[in-house]
Amino acid sequence: MRLTQLSTLSLLTAAIGLSLTSTAQAARPPAPDLSNSEFQQCLDGLKNSSKFRSVDSFTFNNYRPSQPDPSVIQSLNYQPEFQKDVWDYLSALVDKERVEDGIRAKHQWRDTLRQIESRYGVKAEHVLGVWGVESNFGQTLGKKPLFESLATLSCFDRRQSYFQGEFANALKIVQRGDIAPNDMTGSWAGAFGQTQFMPSTFLELAVDFDGDGRRDLVNSVPDALASTANFLDNRGYRTGEPWGYEVKLPDGYWAASDRKNKKSMSHWRNQGLTLADGRPLPYDLNSAGLLLPAGIDGPAFLVGKNFDTFYSYNASENYALAIAHLSDLITREDSSKTDFITAWPTDDPGISRQQAKDIQQALLDAGYDIGGVDGIIGDNTRTAIQQYQTSRGIFPADGRAGQKFYRTIIGSAAPRQSQYGNQYGQPVGNPSINSQPLNPAPADRMGQLIQRQTTTPNVYSPQPSVQRTIQPASNNGNIRYRRVTNSDGSVRLERIN
Repeated sequence: MRLTQLSTLSLLTAAIGLSLTSTAQAARPPAPDLSNSEFQQCLDGLKNSSKFRSVDSFTFNNYRPSQPDPSVIQSLNYQPEFQKDVWDYLSALVDKERVEDGIRAKHQWRDTLRQIESRYGVKAEHVLGVWGVESNFGQTLGKKPLFESLATLSCFDRRQSYFQGEFANALKIVQRGDIAPNDMTGSWAGAFGQTQFMPSTFLELAVDFDGDGRRDLVNSVPDALASTANFLDNRGYRTGEPWGYEVKLPDGYWAASDRKNKKSMSHWRNQGLTLADGRPLPYDLNSAGLLLPAGIDGPAFLVGKNFDTFYSYNASENYALAIAHLSDLITREDSSKTDFITAWPTDDPGISRQQAKDIQQALLDAGYDIGGVDGIIGDNTRTAIQQYQTSRGIFPADGRAGQKFYRTIIGSAAPRQSQYGNQYGQPVGNPSINSQPLNPAPADRMGQLIQRQTTTPNVYSPQPSVQRTIQPASNNGNIRYRRVTNSDGSVRLERIN
Protein backbone atom coordinates (compact mmCIF):
# COMPACT_ATOMS: atom_id res chain seq x y z
CA MET A 1 0.00 0.00 0.00
CA ARG A 2 1.63 3.18 -1.13
CA LEU A 3 0.98 6.83 -0.60
CA THR A 4 -2.09 7.16 -2.77
CA GLN A 5 -3.25 10.09 -0.66
CA LEU A 6 -0.15 12.10 -1.53
CA SER A 7 -0.11 14.30 -4.59
CA THR A 8 3.64 14.48 -5.09
CA LEU A 9 4.85 11.97 -7.69
CA SER A 10 8.41 12.03 -6.40
CA LEU A 11 7.16 10.94 -2.99
CA LEU A 12 5.27 8.08 -4.57
CA THR A 13 8.22 6.78 -6.55
CA ALA A 14 10.61 7.16 -3.66
CA ALA A 15 8.35 5.14 -1.40
CA ILE A 16 8.49 2.26 -3.85
CA GLY A 17 12.18 2.04 -3.11
CA LEU A 18 13.26 1.92 -6.74
CA SER A 19 16.10 4.32 -7.49
CA LEU A 20 15.31 6.51 -10.48
CA THR A 21 18.39 8.69 -10.66
CA SER A 22 21.30 8.59 -13.07
CA THR A 23 23.51 11.19 -11.42
CA ALA A 24 23.30 10.51 -7.72
CA GLN A 25 25.48 13.34 -6.51
CA ALA A 26 23.55 15.92 -8.53
CA ALA A 27 20.06 14.65 -7.76
CA ARG A 28 20.11 13.50 -4.15
CA PRO A 29 20.25 16.37 -1.63
CA PRO A 30 22.48 16.06 1.41
CA ALA A 31 20.92 14.84 4.63
CA PRO A 32 19.76 17.91 6.57
CA ASP A 33 21.02 18.85 10.01
CA LEU A 34 17.92 18.38 12.16
CA SER A 35 17.68 19.90 15.62
CA ASN A 36 16.96 17.25 18.25
CA SER A 37 15.68 19.85 20.69
CA GLU A 38 13.21 21.08 18.07
CA PHE A 39 12.28 17.45 17.40
CA GLN A 40 11.58 16.72 21.06
CA GLN A 41 9.58 19.92 21.37
CA CYS A 42 7.48 18.85 18.40
CA LEU A 43 6.85 15.41 19.93
CA ASP A 44 5.76 17.03 23.19
CA GLY A 45 3.16 18.96 21.22
CA LEU A 46 2.00 15.90 19.29
CA LYS A 47 1.50 13.91 22.47
CA ASN A 48 -1.29 16.26 23.54
CA SER A 49 -2.80 16.85 20.09
CA SER A 50 -6.14 15.54 18.85
CA LYS A 51 -4.53 13.07 16.43
CA PHE A 52 -2.90 11.25 19.37
CA ARG A 53 -5.88 11.37 21.71
CA SER A 54 -6.43 7.59 21.51
CA VAL A 55 -2.72 6.77 21.96
CA ASP A 56 -2.03 6.12 25.63
CA SER A 57 0.92 7.74 27.41
CA PHE A 58 2.76 4.46 27.94
CA THR A 59 2.73 3.63 24.22
CA PHE A 60 3.72 7.14 23.14
CA ASN A 61 6.56 7.45 25.65
CA ASN A 62 7.83 3.90 25.16
CA TYR A 63 8.17 4.21 21.39
CA ARG A 64 9.00 7.88 21.20
CA PRO A 65 12.22 8.23 19.17
CA SER A 66 15.20 9.73 20.98
CA GLN A 67 16.36 11.57 17.87
CA PRO A 68 15.19 12.30 14.31
CA ASP A 69 16.34 10.46 11.19
CA PRO A 70 17.65 13.00 8.64
CA SER A 71 17.75 10.38 5.86
CA VAL A 72 13.96 10.28 5.58
CA ILE A 73 13.86 14.03 4.90
CA GLN A 74 16.57 13.45 2.31
CA SER A 75 14.34 10.82 0.69
CA LEU A 76 11.29 13.07 0.91
CA ASN A 77 13.05 15.75 -1.13
CA TYR A 78 14.75 13.39 -3.59
CA GLN A 79 13.89 14.67 -7.07
CA PRO A 80 15.13 12.03 -9.51
CA GLU A 81 16.73 13.19 -12.74
CA PHE A 82 16.63 9.77 -14.34
CA GLN A 83 13.12 8.63 -15.21
CA LYS A 84 12.71 4.93 -15.88
CA ASP A 85 11.24 3.94 -19.20
CA VAL A 86 8.37 1.50 -18.89
CA TRP A 87 10.46 -1.37 -20.31
CA ASP A 88 13.10 -0.82 -17.62
CA TYR A 89 10.45 -0.67 -14.93
CA LEU A 90 8.67 -3.84 -16.05
CA SER A 91 11.83 -5.88 -16.68
CA ALA A 92 13.00 -5.27 -13.11
CA LEU A 93 9.66 -6.21 -11.54
CA VAL A 94 8.52 -9.03 -13.80
CA ASP A 95 11.34 -11.41 -14.63
CA LYS A 96 11.78 -15.17 -14.78
CA GLU A 97 12.86 -15.37 -11.16
CA ARG A 98 9.84 -13.51 -9.82
CA VAL A 99 7.41 -15.50 -11.97
CA GLU A 100 8.87 -18.78 -10.72
CA ASP A 101 8.71 -17.55 -7.13
CA GLY A 102 5.08 -16.65 -7.73
CA ILE A 103 4.26 -20.07 -9.14
CA ARG A 104 5.82 -21.71 -6.09
CA ALA A 105 3.89 -19.40 -3.77
CA LYS A 106 0.69 -20.23 -5.64
CA HIS A 107 1.13 -23.93 -4.94
CA GLN A 108 2.39 -23.45 -1.39
CA TRP A 109 -0.57 -21.26 -0.39
CA ARG A 110 -3.18 -22.84 -2.66
CA ASP A 111 -5.69 -23.66 0.10
CA THR A 112 -5.37 -20.24 1.73
CA LEU A 113 -5.72 -18.47 -1.62
CA ARG A 114 -8.79 -20.55 -2.45
CA GLN A 115 -10.42 -19.50 0.83
CA ILE A 116 -9.48 -15.84 0.24
CA GLU A 117 -10.95 -15.97 -3.27
CA SER A 118 -14.13 -17.51 -1.91
CA ARG A 119 -14.54 -14.83 0.78
CA TYR A 120 -13.51 -11.69 -1.13
CA GLY A 121 -14.07 -12.66 -4.76
CA VAL A 122 -10.56 -11.61 -5.77
CA LYS A 123 -8.66 -13.92 -8.11
CA ALA A 124 -5.78 -15.66 -6.34
CA GLU A 125 -3.22 -14.67 -8.99
CA HIS A 126 -4.19 -11.01 -8.69
CA VAL A 127 -3.42 -11.15 -4.97
CA LEU A 128 -0.13 -12.89 -5.79
CA GLY A 129 0.68 -10.16 -8.31
CA VAL A 130 0.42 -7.50 -5.60
CA TRP A 131 2.45 -9.61 -3.15
CA GLY A 132 5.21 -10.19 -5.72
CA VAL A 133 5.52 -6.57 -6.79
CA GLU A 134 5.25 -5.11 -3.28
CA SER A 135 7.71 -7.30 -1.36
CA ASN A 136 8.96 -10.00 -3.73
CA PHE A 137 6.69 -12.50 -1.96
CA GLY A 138 7.75 -11.41 1.51
CA GLN A 139 11.48 -11.34 0.83
CA THR A 140 11.85 -7.54 0.90
CA LEU A 141 9.93 -5.87 3.70
CA GLY A 142 11.96 -2.71 4.34
CA LYS A 143 14.25 -2.03 7.27
CA LYS A 144 13.49 1.53 8.31
CA PRO A 145 12.13 1.83 11.90
CA LEU A 146 8.63 3.18 11.33
CA PHE A 147 8.31 5.18 14.54
CA GLU A 148 11.54 7.03 13.90
CA SER A 149 10.70 7.68 10.23
CA LEU A 150 7.12 8.80 10.78
CA ALA A 151 7.99 10.93 13.83
CA THR A 152 10.69 12.71 11.82
CA LEU A 153 8.31 13.31 8.91
CA SER A 154 5.72 14.55 11.40
CA CYS A 155 8.00 17.31 12.66
CA PHE A 156 10.09 18.47 9.69
CA ASP A 157 9.60 19.66 6.14
CA ARG A 158 6.33 19.28 4.24
CA ARG A 159 3.17 17.19 4.62
CA GLN A 160 3.62 17.06 8.37
CA SER A 161 -0.12 16.77 9.05
CA TYR A 162 -0.42 13.66 6.89
CA PHE A 163 2.54 11.94 8.53
CA GLN A 164 1.37 12.91 12.01
CA GLY A 165 -1.76 10.89 11.35
CA GLU A 166 0.30 7.94 10.12
CA PHE A 167 2.59 8.15 13.16
CA ALA A 168 -0.41 8.08 15.49
CA ASN A 169 -1.89 5.13 13.59
CA ALA A 170 1.39 3.20 13.76
CA LEU A 171 1.39 3.62 17.54
CA LYS A 172 -2.24 2.44 17.68
CA ILE A 173 -1.32 -0.76 15.82
CA VAL A 174 1.25 -1.65 18.49
CA GLN A 175 -1.06 -0.52 21.29
CA ARG A 176 -3.76 -2.89 20.00
CA GLY A 177 -1.27 -5.77 19.99
CA ASP A 178 -1.58 -6.60 16.29
CA ILE A 179 2.12 -6.34 15.48
CA ALA A 180 5.17 -6.54 17.72
CA PRO A 181 7.09 -3.25 18.01
CA ASN A 182 10.28 -4.82 16.65
CA ASP A 183 8.40 -5.76 13.47
CA MET A 184 7.34 -2.18 12.78
CA THR A 185 9.88 -1.58 10.02
CA GLY A 186 9.32 -0.71 6.40
CA SER A 187 9.90 2.00 3.82
CA TRP A 188 11.14 5.46 4.72
CA ALA A 189 7.60 6.79 4.22
CA GLY A 190 5.88 4.30 6.52
CA ALA A 191 4.60 1.45 4.32
CA PHE A 192 5.19 -1.92 5.95
CA GLY A 193 4.33 -5.61 5.88
CA GLN A 194 4.29 -8.27 3.19
CA THR A 195 2.00 -6.19 1.00
CA GLN A 196 3.12 -2.76 2.21
CA PHE A 197 0.17 -1.09 3.91
CA MET A 198 0.34 2.40 5.32
CA PRO A 199 -0.76 2.47 9.00
CA SER A 200 -4.05 4.23 8.21
CA THR A 201 -4.94 1.62 5.59
CA PHE A 202 -3.97 -1.13 8.01
CA LEU A 203 -6.45 0.12 10.60
CA GLU A 204 -9.15 0.40 7.93
CA LEU A 205 -8.72 -2.82 5.96
CA ALA A 206 -6.29 -5.29 7.56
CA VAL A 207 -7.91 -8.59 8.57
CA ASP A 208 -7.07 -11.52 10.84
CA PHE A 209 -7.37 -14.45 8.44
CA ASP A 210 -5.38 -17.07 10.34
CA GLY A 211 -7.62 -16.74 13.39
CA ASP A 212 -4.96 -15.97 16.01
CA GLY A 213 -6.66 -12.76 17.14
CA ARG A 214 -4.03 -10.48 15.58
CA ARG A 215 -3.81 -8.73 12.23
CA ASP A 216 -0.15 -9.40 11.54
CA LEU A 217 0.78 -8.37 8.01
CA VAL A 218 4.47 -8.90 8.74
CA ASN A 219 4.65 -12.51 9.92
CA SER A 220 1.33 -13.98 8.76
CA VAL A 221 1.04 -14.65 5.05
CA PRO A 222 -2.70 -15.45 5.32
CA ASP A 223 -3.34 -12.12 7.06
CA ALA A 224 -1.31 -10.21 4.47
CA LEU A 225 -2.91 -11.84 1.43
CA ALA A 226 -6.45 -11.62 2.79
CA SER A 227 -5.93 -7.96 3.70
CA THR A 228 -4.78 -7.28 0.14
CA ALA A 229 -7.86 -8.99 -1.25
CA ASN A 230 -10.00 -6.96 1.14
CA PHE A 231 -8.36 -3.77 -0.10
CA LEU A 232 -8.96 -4.63 -3.77
CA ASP A 233 -12.55 -5.63 -3.02
CA ASN A 234 -13.07 -2.36 -1.14
CA ARG A 235 -11.78 -0.41 -4.14
CA GLY A 236 -14.34 -1.90 -6.52
CA TYR A 237 -12.84 -5.17 -7.73
CA ARG A 238 -15.19 -7.11 -10.02
CA THR A 239 -15.27 -10.86 -9.40
CA GLY A 240 -14.82 -12.96 -12.53
CA GLU A 241 -13.51 -10.15 -14.71
CA PRO A 242 -9.96 -10.08 -16.08
CA TRP A 243 -7.87 -6.97 -15.53
CA GLY A 244 -7.71 -6.54 -19.30
CA TYR A 245 -5.69 -7.80 -22.26
CA GLU A 246 -2.78 -7.00 -24.48
CA VAL A 247 -4.32 -6.02 -27.82
CA LYS A 248 -3.30 -5.32 -31.40
CA LEU A 249 -4.26 -2.05 -33.04
CA PRO A 250 -5.30 -2.03 -36.70
CA ASP A 251 -2.85 -0.60 -39.23
CA GLY A 252 -2.95 3.18 -39.33
CA TYR A 253 -4.94 3.40 -36.13
CA TRP A 254 -4.25 6.44 -33.98
CA ALA A 255 -5.46 7.01 -30.46
CA ALA A 256 -4.32 8.55 -27.22
CA SER A 257 -3.64 6.54 -24.09
CA ASP A 258 -6.66 7.12 -21.86
CA ARG A 259 -7.58 4.16 -19.66
CA LYS A 260 -10.28 6.22 -17.91
CA ASN A 261 -12.24 6.70 -21.13
CA LYS A 262 -13.87 3.29 -21.02
CA LYS A 263 -15.94 1.94 -23.88
CA SER A 264 -17.83 -1.31 -24.48
CA MET A 265 -16.04 -4.27 -26.00
CA SER A 266 -18.34 -3.93 -29.02
CA HIS A 267 -16.94 -0.45 -29.54
CA TRP A 268 -13.36 -1.71 -29.57
CA ARG A 269 -14.26 -4.61 -31.86
CA ASN A 270 -15.83 -2.18 -34.30
CA GLN A 271 -12.64 -0.12 -34.17
CA GLY A 272 -10.74 -3.15 -35.48
CA LEU A 273 -8.87 -4.08 -32.30
CA THR A 274 -8.07 -7.73 -31.64
CA LEU A 275 -6.13 -9.60 -28.99
CA ALA A 276 -2.39 -9.28 -29.50
CA ASP A 277 -2.25 -12.73 -31.12
CA GLY A 278 -4.96 -11.82 -33.62
CA ARG A 279 -7.92 -13.56 -31.99
CA PRO A 280 -11.19 -11.62 -31.59
CA LEU A 281 -11.73 -9.63 -28.42
CA PRO A 282 -13.73 -11.56 -25.81
CA TYR A 283 -16.77 -10.11 -24.10
CA ASP A 284 -15.82 -10.84 -20.47
CA LEU A 285 -15.09 -7.19 -19.68
CA ASN A 286 -17.98 -4.84 -19.01
CA SER A 287 -15.99 -1.92 -20.43
CA ALA A 288 -12.36 -1.04 -21.01
CA GLY A 289 -10.06 1.90 -21.69
CA LEU A 290 -7.04 1.99 -23.98
CA LEU A 291 -3.61 2.05 -22.33
CA LEU A 292 -0.52 2.83 -24.41
CA PRO A 293 2.35 2.99 -21.90
CA ALA A 294 4.98 3.53 -24.61
CA GLY A 295 2.89 5.25 -27.24
CA ILE A 296 1.24 3.97 -30.38
CA ASP A 297 4.27 1.91 -31.46
CA GLY A 298 4.55 -0.17 -28.29
CA PRO A 299 2.38 -2.79 -26.62
CA ALA A 300 -1.28 -1.75 -26.33
CA PHE A 301 -3.78 -2.81 -23.68
CA LEU A 302 -7.48 -2.64 -22.99
CA VAL A 303 -7.90 -2.36 -19.23
CA GLY A 304 -10.99 -2.65 -17.08
CA LYS A 305 -12.07 -1.91 -13.55
CA ASN A 306 -9.79 -4.47 -11.93
CA PHE A 307 -6.78 -2.75 -13.45
CA ASP A 308 -8.02 0.42 -11.77
CA THR A 309 -8.01 -1.35 -8.41
CA PHE A 310 -4.34 -2.26 -8.95
CA TYR A 311 -3.71 1.39 -9.75
CA SER A 312 -5.40 2.44 -6.50
CA TYR A 313 -2.78 0.43 -4.59
CA ASN A 314 -0.12 2.82 -5.90
CA ALA A 315 -0.98 5.63 -8.29
CA SER A 316 1.14 4.49 -11.23
CA GLU A 317 -0.04 2.88 -14.46
CA ASN A 318 3.31 1.13 -14.87
CA TYR A 319 2.97 -0.29 -11.37
CA ALA A 320 -0.54 -1.56 -12.10
CA LEU A 321 0.67 -3.07 -15.38
CA ALA A 322 3.44 -4.91 -13.50
CA ILE A 323 0.86 -6.49 -11.18
CA ALA A 324 -1.37 -7.37 -14.13
CA HIS A 325 1.43 -8.91 -16.18
CA LEU A 326 2.92 -10.85 -13.27
CA SER A 327 -0.50 -12.23 -12.36
CA ASP A 328 -1.04 -13.44 -15.95
CA LEU A 329 2.30 -15.27 -16.04
CA ILE A 330 1.59 -16.90 -12.67
CA THR A 331 -1.85 -17.94 -13.95
CA ARG A 332 -0.27 -19.59 -17.00
CA GLU A 333 2.55 -20.98 -14.85
CA ASP A 334 4.98 -20.09 -17.60
CA SER A 335 8.24 -18.27 -16.92
CA SER A 336 9.83 -18.99 -20.29
CA LYS A 337 8.89 -15.63 -21.82
CA THR A 338 8.18 -12.57 -19.73
CA ASP A 339 7.88 -10.09 -22.60
CA PHE A 340 4.63 -8.95 -24.15
CA ILE A 341 3.72 -10.13 -27.66
CA THR A 342 4.37 -6.68 -29.12
CA ALA A 343 7.92 -5.51 -28.52
CA TRP A 344 8.73 -2.27 -26.76
CA PRO A 345 9.75 0.51 -29.19
CA THR A 346 13.43 0.45 -28.25
CA ASP A 347 16.65 -1.17 -29.44
CA ASP A 348 17.87 -1.31 -25.84
CA PRO A 349 15.37 -3.22 -23.67
CA GLY A 350 15.53 -3.49 -19.91
CA ILE A 351 17.38 -6.12 -17.89
CA SER A 352 16.30 -8.76 -15.41
CA ARG A 353 17.41 -8.77 -11.78
CA GLN A 354 19.91 -11.54 -12.52
CA GLN A 355 21.41 -9.45 -15.30
CA ALA A 356 21.54 -6.50 -12.90
CA LYS A 357 23.47 -8.70 -10.45
CA ASP A 358 25.84 -9.73 -13.23
CA ILE A 359 26.46 -6.07 -14.10
CA GLN A 360 27.13 -5.23 -10.46
CA GLN A 361 29.53 -8.15 -10.10
CA ALA A 362 31.34 -7.08 -13.27
CA LEU A 363 31.66 -3.51 -11.95
CA LEU A 364 33.06 -4.83 -8.66
CA ASP A 365 35.52 -7.01 -10.54
CA ALA A 366 36.53 -3.99 -12.62
CA GLY A 367 37.42 -2.10 -9.43
CA TYR A 368 34.29 0.01 -8.85
CA ASP A 369 33.17 0.32 -5.24
CA ILE A 370 29.39 -0.04 -5.48
CA GLY A 371 28.73 -1.93 -2.27
CA GLY A 372 26.98 -5.29 -2.47
CA VAL A 373 25.45 -7.26 -5.33
CA ASP A 374 21.68 -7.09 -4.84
CA GLY A 375 20.20 -6.77 -8.34
CA ILE A 376 18.91 -3.24 -7.63
CA ILE A 377 20.37 -0.58 -9.91
CA GLY A 378 20.65 2.20 -7.36
CA ASP A 379 22.66 5.39 -7.10
CA ASN A 380 26.05 3.76 -6.52
CA THR A 381 25.62 1.38 -9.45
CA ARG A 382 24.42 4.14 -11.77
CA THR A 383 27.37 6.34 -10.86
CA ALA A 384 29.76 3.45 -11.52
CA ILE A 385 28.10 2.76 -14.88
CA GLN A 386 28.50 6.43 -15.78
CA GLN A 387 32.17 6.35 -14.86
CA TYR A 388 32.66 3.12 -16.79
CA GLN A 389 30.95 4.62 -19.85
CA THR A 390 32.94 7.85 -19.64
CA SER A 391 36.29 6.07 -19.24
CA ARG A 392 35.60 4.05 -22.38
CA GLY A 393 34.23 6.82 -24.55
CA ILE A 394 30.66 5.50 -24.49
CA PHE A 395 28.19 8.32 -25.09
CA PRO A 396 25.80 9.28 -23.82
CA ALA A 397 27.24 8.34 -20.44
CA ASP A 398 23.76 8.11 -18.97
CA GLY A 399 24.32 5.57 -16.20
CA ARG A 400 21.56 3.36 -17.59
CA ALA A 401 21.79 -0.39 -17.19
CA GLY A 402 20.10 -1.74 -20.32
CA GLN A 403 20.80 -4.67 -22.61
CA LYS A 404 23.44 -2.71 -24.54
CA PHE A 405 25.44 -1.97 -21.43
CA TYR A 406 24.94 -5.53 -20.24
CA ARG A 407 26.49 -6.83 -23.46
CA THR A 408 29.28 -4.27 -23.25
CA ILE A 409 30.46 -5.12 -19.75
CA ILE A 410 29.52 -8.80 -19.62
CA GLY A 411 30.03 -9.92 -23.18
CA SER A 412 27.81 -12.23 -25.16
CA ALA A 413 26.94 -15.60 -23.67
CA ALA A 414 27.25 -17.21 -27.10
CA PRO A 415 30.91 -18.07 -27.90
CA ARG A 416 30.53 -17.21 -31.60
CA GLN A 417 29.50 -13.67 -30.73
CA SER A 418 32.38 -12.72 -28.45
CA GLN A 419 36.13 -12.87 -28.80
CA TYR A 420 36.51 -12.26 -25.10
CA GLY A 421 35.14 -15.54 -23.79
CA ASN A 422 32.36 -15.83 -21.26
CA GLN A 423 30.99 -13.16 -18.97
CA TYR A 424 33.69 -13.50 -16.31
CA GLY A 425 36.75 -13.55 -18.54
CA GLN A 426 37.03 -17.32 -18.93
CA PRO A 427 38.02 -18.24 -22.48
CA VAL A 428 35.67 -20.63 -24.21
CA GLY A 429 36.56 -23.45 -26.53
CA ASN A 430 37.82 -26.97 -26.44
CA PRO A 431 39.45 -27.48 -23.03
CA SER A 432 41.60 -30.30 -24.28
CA ILE A 433 43.74 -28.19 -26.62
CA ASN A 434 45.95 -25.14 -26.33
CA SER A 435 44.46 -21.95 -27.71
CA GLN A 436 46.04 -18.87 -29.16
CA PRO A 437 45.82 -16.02 -26.66
CA LEU A 438 43.05 -13.49 -27.10
CA ASN A 439 43.58 -9.77 -26.98
CA PRO A 440 41.90 -8.08 -24.02
CA ALA A 441 39.01 -5.76 -24.71
CA PRO A 442 40.35 -2.23 -25.22
CA ALA A 443 40.54 -0.27 -21.95
CA ASP A 444 38.39 -2.90 -20.27
CA ARG A 445 39.70 -4.34 -17.02
CA MET A 446 37.06 -7.06 -17.22
CA GLY A 447 38.53 -8.04 -20.58
CA GLN A 448 41.90 -8.93 -19.10
CA LEU A 449 41.65 -12.64 -19.77
CA ILE A 450 43.24 -14.40 -16.84
CA GLN A 451 44.30 -17.82 -18.08
CA ARG A 452 46.38 -20.61 -16.57
CA GLN A 453 49.91 -20.91 -17.89
CA THR A 454 50.78 -24.33 -19.22
CA THR A 455 54.16 -24.22 -17.51
CA THR A 456 53.04 -23.01 -14.07
CA PRO A 457 49.83 -24.57 -12.72
CA ASN A 458 47.60 -22.38 -10.55
CA VAL A 459 49.54 -19.21 -11.37
CA TYR A 460 47.56 -16.48 -13.10
CA SER A 461 49.08 -13.96 -15.42
CA PRO A 462 47.50 -11.16 -17.44
CA GLN A 463 50.27 -11.32 -20.06
CA PRO A 464 48.55 -12.17 -23.35
CA SER A 465 51.72 -13.29 -25.17
CA VAL A 466 52.14 -16.60 -23.32
CA GLN A 467 50.65 -19.80 -24.73
CA ARG A 468 48.09 -21.12 -22.26
CA THR A 469 45.75 -24.01 -21.73
CA ILE A 470 42.10 -23.03 -21.74
CA GLN A 471 40.20 -24.14 -18.70
CA PRO A 472 36.74 -25.61 -19.28
CA ALA A 473 33.96 -23.13 -18.76
CA SER A 474 31.62 -24.11 -15.95
CA ASN A 475 27.98 -24.83 -16.63
CA ASN A 476 27.11 -22.92 -13.50
CA GLY A 477 26.10 -19.40 -14.54
CA ASN A 478 26.38 -18.16 -10.96
CA ILE A 479 30.16 -18.54 -10.61
CA ARG A 480 31.74 -15.32 -9.36
CA TYR A 481 35.30 -14.03 -9.32
CA ARG A 482 37.01 -11.23 -7.43
CA ARG A 483 39.97 -9.08 -8.37
CA VAL A 484 43.06 -9.80 -6.30
CA THR A 485 46.16 -7.61 -6.47
CA ASN A 486 49.37 -9.56 -5.97
CA SER A 487 52.33 -8.24 -3.97
CA ASP A 488 54.14 -7.34 -7.20
CA GLY A 489 51.22 -5.23 -8.34
CA SER A 490 49.87 -7.70 -10.90
CA VAL A 491 46.19 -8.54 -10.91
CA ARG A 492 44.43 -11.88 -11.05
CA LEU A 493 40.86 -13.10 -10.83
CA GLU A 494 40.17 -15.49 -7.96
CA ARG A 495 37.15 -17.76 -8.03
CA ILE A 496 34.70 -17.34 -5.15
CA ASN A 497 33.42 -20.79 -4.17
